[in-house]
Amino acid sequence: MDLRQYFRKLEQIEAAMIEAYQVVVSLETADGGKPGLISEVSRANAAKLLVEGRAVLATEEQKEQFASAQQAAKEAAEQLEMARRLQVAILSEADLARLPGRKNSSYQK
Repeated sequence: MDLRQYFRKLEQIEAAMIEAYQVVVSLETADGGKPGLISEVSRANAAKLLVEGRAVLATEEQKEQFASAQQAAKEAAEQLEMARRLQVAILSEADLARLPGRKNSSYQK
């Protein structure tokens, strides 16, 4: 492919994209590219992948699946972070009685 033609096509595809980030689905390539991997990339990278025949734009259904998978991964990461930060203290009755602000020094059931 002629370099001028390559860059002209790259500019045309990139100009046609509205959103700053595009969801693309990888295609199988001769150099070991795995088909079916969904990724969110910048408009410039999406155009490059399309021109080089390494990916296609994702369908609306694939975009929704990707977004829900990303949301689930984010929630799981947030839960792990909260669990990491959670601190538990085991207090004996004597320790509990010595806490400031306790009215009675004895443990109440």
